[in-house]
Amino acid sequence: MKDVVTIKEIARQLNVSPSTVSRALQNHPRISSHTREAVHALANQLKYLPSTTARNLQRGRTGVIGMVLPEIRENFFSEVINGVEELAFEHQVTVALYQSHDRFDREKQILTVLASNRVDGVLLSVAKETQQIHHIQELLDRQIPLVLFDRIPPHIAAHQVECNMEKGAYEATKWLARRGHRRIALLNGPHALIASEERYRGYITALVEEGLPVENALIKRSDLTTQETALKMNQLLSSATRPDAVLTFNDYVALDAMQVCRSYGLVVNQDISFVSFANLPLNMYLEHPPLASVEQHPYQIGFMAAEILLNVINGVIAPTDLQKVILEPELIVRQQDAIS
Repeated sequence: MKDVVTIKEIARQLNVSPSTVSRALQNHPRISSHTREAVHALANQLKYLPSTTARNLQRGRTGVIGMVLPEIRENFFSEVINGVEELAFEHQVTVALYQSHDRFDREKQILTVLASNRVDGVLLSVAKETQQIHHIQELLDRQIPLVLFDRIPPHIAAHQVECNMEKGAYEATKWLARRGHRRIALLNGPHALIASEERYRGYITALVEEGLPVENALIKRSDLTTQETALKMNQLLSSATRPDAVLTFNDYVALDAMQVCRSYGLVVNQDISFVSFANLPLNMYLEHPPLASVEQHPYQIGFMAAEILLNVINGVIAPTDLQKVILEPELIVRQQDAIS
Protein backbone atom coordinates (compact mmCIF):
# COMPACT_ATOMS: atom_id res chain seq x y z
CA MET A 1 0.00 0.00 0.00
CA LYS A 2 1.35 3.40 -1.01
CA ASP A 3 2.43 5.66 1.87
CA VAL A 4 0.07 8.52 2.65
CA VAL A 5 1.49 11.89 1.64
CA THR A 6 1.76 14.21 4.64
CA ILE A 7 2.43 17.90 5.17
CA LYS A 8 5.84 16.93 6.57
CA GLU A 9 6.76 15.23 3.28
CA ILE A 10 5.79 18.30 1.25
CA ALA A 11 7.77 20.48 3.66
CA ARG A 12 10.82 18.21 3.37
CA GLN A 13 10.82 18.33 -0.44
CA LEU A 14 10.42 22.12 -0.52
CA ASN A 15 12.85 22.66 2.37
CA VAL A 16 10.32 24.71 4.39
CA SER A 17 8.64 24.12 7.74
CA PRO A 18 5.44 22.03 8.07
CA SER A 19 3.68 25.09 9.51
CA THR A 20 4.52 27.05 6.34
CA VAL A 21 3.02 24.26 4.20
CA SER A 22 -0.09 24.17 6.38
CA ARG A 23 -0.62 27.91 6.07
CA ALA A 24 0.09 27.84 2.33
CA LEU A 25 -2.54 25.14 1.78
CA GLN A 26 -5.03 27.39 3.60
CA ASN A 27 -3.94 30.37 1.45
CA HIS A 28 -2.80 32.32 4.49
CA PRO A 29 -1.90 35.93 3.54
CA ARG A 30 1.37 35.79 5.51
CA ILE A 31 2.75 33.24 3.04
CA SER A 32 4.14 34.66 -0.20
CA SER A 33 2.34 33.89 -3.44
CA HIS A 34 5.48 32.17 -4.77
CA THR A 35 5.56 29.76 -1.81
CA ARG A 36 1.81 29.16 -1.94
CA GLU A 37 2.00 28.27 -5.63
CA ALA A 38 4.93 25.92 -5.03
CA VAL A 39 3.17 24.16 -2.16
CA HIS A 40 -0.10 23.73 -4.09
CA ALA A 41 1.76 22.48 -7.17
CA LEU A 42 3.68 19.82 -5.22
CA ALA A 43 0.57 18.85 -3.22
CA ASN A 44 -1.32 18.25 -6.47
CA GLN A 45 1.60 16.34 -7.95
CA LEU A 46 1.85 14.07 -4.91
CA LYS A 47 -1.98 13.76 -4.72
CA TYR A 48 -2.01 15.09 -1.18
CA LEU A 49 -5.32 14.96 0.69
CA PRO A 50 -5.80 16.96 3.90
CA SER A 51 -6.42 14.88 7.01
CA THR A 52 -9.97 15.47 8.22
CA THR A 53 -9.09 13.64 11.43
CA ALA A 54 -6.17 15.94 12.15
CA ARG A 55 -8.26 19.01 11.40
CA ASN A 56 -11.03 17.84 13.71
CA LEU A 57 -8.58 17.03 16.50
CA GLN A 58 -7.25 20.58 16.29
CA ARG A 59 -10.80 21.77 16.90
CA GLY A 60 -11.34 19.25 19.69
CA ARG A 61 -13.77 17.15 17.63
CA THR A 62 -13.95 13.76 15.98
CA GLY A 63 -16.10 14.73 12.99
CA VAL A 64 -18.40 11.82 13.86
CA ILE A 65 -21.98 11.77 15.11
CA GLY A 66 -23.62 8.63 16.44
CA MET A 67 -27.08 7.54 15.31
CA VAL A 68 -28.96 4.89 17.29
CA LEU A 69 -32.31 3.52 16.14
CA PRO A 70 -34.38 0.34 16.61
CA GLU A 71 -34.27 -1.32 13.16
CA ILE A 72 -32.80 -0.23 9.83
CA ARG A 73 -35.06 -2.70 8.03
CA GLU A 74 -38.12 -0.61 8.91
CA ASN A 75 -38.78 1.73 6.02
CA PHE A 76 -39.57 4.60 8.40
CA PHE A 77 -36.09 4.51 9.95
CA SER A 78 -34.44 4.02 6.54
CA GLU A 79 -36.03 7.28 5.44
CA VAL A 80 -34.89 8.99 8.66
CA ILE A 81 -31.33 7.87 7.86
CA ASN A 82 -31.63 9.38 4.37
CA GLY A 83 -32.55 12.73 5.90
CA VAL A 84 -29.65 12.60 8.37
CA GLU A 85 -27.08 11.55 5.78
CA GLU A 86 -28.14 14.29 3.36
CA LEU A 87 -27.17 17.01 5.83
CA ALA A 88 -24.20 15.14 7.31
CA PHE A 89 -22.68 14.66 3.84
CA GLU A 90 -23.12 18.35 3.10
CA HIS A 91 -21.24 19.22 6.31
CA GLN A 92 -18.59 16.50 5.79
CA VAL A 93 -19.61 14.73 8.99
CA THR A 94 -19.43 10.96 9.39
CA VAL A 95 -22.50 9.11 10.71
CA ALA A 96 -21.77 6.08 12.91
CA LEU A 97 -24.98 4.04 12.62
CA TYR A 98 -26.10 1.54 15.28
CA GLN A 99 -29.21 -0.62 15.74
CA SER A 100 -30.60 -1.40 19.20
CA HIS A 101 -32.88 -4.10 17.75
CA ASP A 102 -35.40 -2.76 20.27
CA ARG A 103 -33.32 -4.05 23.23
CA PHE A 104 -32.64 -1.84 26.23
CA ASP A 105 -29.34 -3.53 27.15
CA ARG A 106 -28.00 -3.13 23.63
CA GLU A 107 -29.05 0.52 23.47
CA LYS A 108 -27.32 1.20 26.78
CA GLN A 109 -24.11 -0.48 25.59
CA ILE A 110 -24.13 1.48 22.31
CA LEU A 111 -24.42 4.82 24.10
CA THR A 112 -21.48 3.86 26.32
CA VAL A 113 -19.40 3.02 23.24
CA LEU A 114 -20.30 6.31 21.56
CA ALA A 115 -19.43 8.29 24.69
CA SER A 116 -16.09 6.52 25.11
CA ASN A 117 -15.24 7.24 21.47
CA ARG A 118 -16.02 10.92 22.08
CA VAL A 119 -18.43 11.41 19.20
CA ASP A 120 -19.45 15.01 18.61
CA GLY A 121 -23.13 14.26 19.22
CA VAL A 122 -25.83 11.59 19.20
CA LEU A 123 -29.19 11.09 17.46
CA LEU A 124 -31.38 8.59 19.34
CA SER A 125 -34.73 6.86 18.85
CA VAL A 126 -35.23 4.61 21.87
CA ALA A 127 -35.91 0.87 21.89
CA LYS A 128 -39.38 -0.39 22.75
CA GLU A 129 -37.88 -2.08 25.85
CA THR A 130 -36.49 1.19 27.18
CA GLN A 131 -38.33 2.24 30.34
CA GLN A 132 -35.38 3.76 32.24
CA ILE A 133 -33.50 6.82 31.05
CA HIS A 134 -30.42 6.92 33.29
CA HIS A 135 -28.14 5.85 30.41
CA ILE A 136 -29.50 8.72 28.32
CA GLN A 137 -29.10 11.18 31.17
CA GLU A 138 -25.47 10.05 31.60
CA LEU A 139 -24.85 11.12 28.01
CA LEU A 140 -26.26 14.56 28.75
CA ASP A 141 -24.27 14.77 31.99
CA ARG A 142 -21.11 14.26 29.92
CA GLN A 143 -22.25 17.29 27.88
CA ILE A 144 -22.51 15.27 24.69
CA PRO A 145 -25.08 16.95 22.40
CA LEU A 146 -28.16 14.77 22.00
CA VAL A 147 -31.28 14.96 19.84
CA LEU A 148 -34.12 12.48 20.41
CA PHE A 149 -36.35 11.65 17.45
CA ASP A 150 -39.62 9.79 16.86
CA ARG A 151 -39.51 7.39 19.82
CA ILE A 152 -38.93 9.75 22.70
CA PRO A 153 -38.98 8.71 26.38
CA PRO A 154 -40.86 10.92 28.86
CA HIS A 155 -39.35 13.22 31.48
CA ILE A 156 -36.02 14.04 29.85
CA ALA A 157 -34.69 17.51 28.99
CA ALA A 158 -33.22 17.11 25.50
CA HIS A 159 -33.70 18.37 21.96
CA GLN A 160 -36.57 16.53 20.26
CA VAL A 161 -38.00 16.04 16.77
CA GLU A 162 -41.22 14.12 16.21
CA CYS A 163 -44.50 14.00 14.35
CA ASN A 164 -47.79 14.88 16.08
CA MET A 165 -49.06 11.35 16.66
CA GLU A 166 -52.00 12.50 18.78
CA LYS A 167 -53.35 14.56 15.90
CA GLY A 168 -52.66 11.71 13.48
CA ALA A 169 -54.64 9.23 15.59
CA TYR A 170 -57.42 11.77 16.06
CA GLU A 171 -57.80 12.38 12.33
CA ALA A 172 -57.60 8.68 11.47
CA THR A 173 -60.27 7.75 14.03
CA LYS A 174 -62.53 10.59 12.91
CA TRP A 175 -62.12 9.46 9.30
CA LEU A 176 -63.29 5.95 10.20
CA ALA A 177 -66.18 7.20 12.34
CA ARG A 178 -67.47 9.50 9.59
CA ARG A 179 -67.61 6.51 7.25
CA GLY A 180 -70.07 4.74 9.49
CA HIS A 181 -67.77 2.62 11.67
CA ARG A 182 -69.08 2.31 15.21
CA ARG A 183 -66.75 -0.21 16.87
CA ILE A 184 -63.28 1.13 16.20
CA ALA A 185 -60.48 -0.76 17.93
CA LEU A 186 -57.00 0.53 18.74
CA LEU A 187 -54.10 -1.90 18.33
CA ASN A 188 -51.43 0.22 19.99
CA GLY A 189 -47.73 -0.02 20.89
CA PRO A 190 -45.95 -0.44 24.27
CA HIS A 191 -46.72 1.82 27.25
CA ALA A 192 -43.07 2.94 27.42
CA LEU A 193 -43.29 4.87 24.15
CA ILE A 194 -44.67 8.40 24.28
CA ALA A 195 -45.94 7.82 20.73
CA SER A 196 -48.23 5.06 22.05
CA GLU A 197 -49.79 7.39 24.61
CA GLU A 198 -50.18 10.11 21.98
CA ARG A 199 -52.03 7.69 19.69
CA TYR A 200 -54.25 6.66 22.61
CA ARG A 201 -55.19 10.26 23.47
CA GLY A 202 -56.03 11.15 19.87
CA TYR A 203 -58.13 8.00 19.48
CA ILE A 204 -60.10 8.63 22.70
CA THR A 205 -60.72 12.30 21.87
CA ALA A 206 -62.10 11.40 18.44
CA LEU A 207 -64.41 8.69 19.84
CA VAL A 208 -65.85 11.08 22.42
CA GLU A 209 -66.40 13.83 19.83
CA GLU A 210 -68.16 11.37 17.51
CA GLY A 211 -70.38 10.10 20.35
CA LEU A 212 -68.91 6.61 20.21
CA PRO A 213 -68.42 4.55 23.39
CA VAL A 214 -64.94 4.02 24.78
CA GLU A 215 -64.65 0.25 25.30
CA ASN A 216 -61.60 -1.18 27.05
CA ALA A 217 -62.17 -4.47 25.22
CA LEU A 218 -61.42 -2.67 21.95
CA ILE A 219 -58.08 -1.25 23.15
CA LYS A 220 -55.06 -3.58 22.93
CA ARG A 221 -51.32 -3.06 23.25
CA SER A 222 -48.67 -5.00 21.37
CA ASP A 223 -44.90 -5.18 21.74
CA LEU A 224 -44.93 -4.76 17.93
CA THR A 225 -43.80 -8.33 17.21
CA THR A 226 -45.77 -10.48 14.76
CA GLN A 227 -46.57 -12.99 17.50
CA GLU A 228 -47.89 -10.44 19.98
CA THR A 229 -49.86 -8.62 17.32
CA ALA A 230 -51.50 -11.88 16.24
CA LEU A 231 -52.40 -12.66 19.86
CA LYS A 232 -54.03 -9.27 20.42
CA MET A 233 -55.86 -9.34 17.09
CA ASN A 234 -57.23 -12.79 17.97
CA GLN A 235 -58.51 -11.33 21.24
CA LEU A 236 -60.27 -8.53 19.37
CA LEU A 237 -61.91 -10.92 16.93
CA SER A 238 -62.97 -13.28 19.74
CA SER A 239 -64.61 -10.45 21.67
CA ALA A 240 -68.39 -10.20 22.01
CA THR A 241 -68.03 -6.69 20.58
CA ARG A 242 -65.93 -7.56 17.53
CA PRO A 243 -64.62 -4.35 15.92
CA ASP A 244 -65.65 -3.25 12.45
CA ALA A 245 -62.45 -1.18 12.08
CA VAL A 246 -58.97 -1.10 13.62
CA LEU A 247 -56.48 1.73 14.02
CA THR A 248 -53.01 0.18 14.32
CA PHE A 249 -49.68 1.51 15.64
CA ASN A 250 -48.10 1.28 12.18
CA ASP A 251 -48.42 -0.43 8.80
CA TYR A 252 -46.37 -3.45 9.91
CA VAL A 253 -48.79 -4.10 12.77
CA ALA A 254 -51.71 -3.62 10.36
CA LEU A 255 -50.32 -6.19 7.91
CA ASP A 256 -49.79 -8.76 10.70
CA ALA A 257 -53.31 -8.13 12.03
CA MET A 258 -54.79 -8.50 8.54
CA GLN A 259 -53.29 -11.96 8.26
CA VAL A 260 -55.20 -12.98 11.39
CA CYS A 261 -58.43 -11.61 9.93
CA ARG A 262 -57.96 -13.68 6.79
CA SER A 263 -57.55 -16.81 8.90
CA TYR A 264 -61.07 -16.09 10.24
CA GLY A 265 -62.40 -15.92 6.68
CA LEU A 266 -62.91 -12.15 6.92
CA VAL A 267 -62.49 -9.91 3.87
CA VAL A 268 -60.11 -7.12 4.80
CA ASN A 269 -61.56 -3.62 4.35
CA GLN A 270 -65.04 -5.05 3.80
CA ASP A 271 -65.80 -7.09 6.91
CA ILE A 272 -63.23 -5.18 8.95
CA SER A 273 -61.35 -2.04 7.91
CA PHE A 274 -57.82 -0.90 8.76
CA VAL A 275 -56.14 2.47 9.12
CA SER A 276 -52.55 2.79 10.33
CA PHE A 277 -49.41 4.91 10.60
CA ALA A 278 -46.17 5.15 8.54
CA ASN A 279 -47.55 5.14 4.96
CA LEU A 280 -45.15 2.45 3.76
CA PRO A 281 -44.33 2.55 0.02
CA LEU A 282 -44.89 -1.22 -0.23
CA ASN A 283 -48.61 -0.66 0.38
CA MET A 284 -49.03 0.47 -3.22
CA TYR A 285 -48.21 -3.08 -4.31
CA LEU A 286 -50.73 -4.79 -2.02
CA GLU A 287 -54.18 -5.84 -3.14
CA HIS A 288 -55.69 -4.87 0.22
CA PRO A 289 -53.47 -2.32 2.01
CA PRO A 290 -54.77 -0.25 4.95
CA LEU A 291 -57.50 2.09 3.69
CA ALA A 292 -55.50 5.06 4.92
CA SER A 293 -52.22 5.67 6.68
CA VAL A 294 -50.79 8.59 8.63
CA GLU A 295 -47.72 10.05 6.93
CA GLN A 296 -45.11 10.85 9.62
CA HIS A 297 -42.53 12.55 7.33
CA PRO A 298 -39.49 10.47 8.36
CA TYR A 299 -37.07 12.14 5.92
CA GLN A 300 -37.88 15.55 7.36
CA ILE A 301 -37.57 14.19 10.91
CA GLY A 302 -34.06 12.93 10.14
CA PHE A 303 -32.99 16.11 8.35
CA MET A 304 -34.26 18.40 11.10
CA ALA A 305 -32.81 16.27 13.89
CA ALA A 306 -29.40 16.36 12.19
CA GLU A 307 -29.74 20.11 11.62
CA ILE A 308 -30.40 20.75 15.32
CA LEU A 309 -27.52 18.49 16.36
CA LEU A 310 -25.02 20.15 14.02
CA ASN A 311 -26.16 23.58 15.15
CA VAL A 312 -25.56 22.61 18.78
CA ILE A 313 -22.14 21.14 17.93
CA ASN A 314 -21.17 24.30 16.00
CA GLY A 315 -22.40 26.64 18.73
CA VAL A 316 -25.31 28.07 16.73
CA ILE A 317 -27.74 26.74 19.33
CA ALA A 318 -26.84 26.94 23.03
CA PRO A 319 -26.94 23.59 24.86
CA THR A 320 -29.59 24.97 27.24
CA ASP A 321 -31.78 26.35 24.44
CA LEU A 322 -33.78 23.14 24.03
CA GLN A 323 -35.44 22.70 20.65
CA LYS A 324 -38.70 20.76 20.25
CA VAL A 325 -39.93 20.31 16.70
CA ILE A 326 -43.33 18.70 16.09
CA LEU A 327 -44.21 18.02 12.45
CA GLU A 328 -47.82 17.92 11.30
CA PRO A 329 -49.08 14.50 10.15
CA GLU A 330 -51.01 13.88 6.93
CA LEU A 331 -53.70 11.23 6.52
CA ILE A 332 -53.08 9.53 3.17
CA VAL A 333 -56.31 7.90 1.92
CA ARG A 334 -55.73 5.05 -0.52
CA GLN A 335 -59.25 3.72 -1.03
CA GLN A 336 -62.76 3.90 0.36
CA ASP A 337 -64.18 0.95 2.28
CA ALA A 338 -67.45 -0.87 1.70
CA ILE A 339 -69.25 1.18 4.39
CA SER A 340 -68.55 4.51 2.64
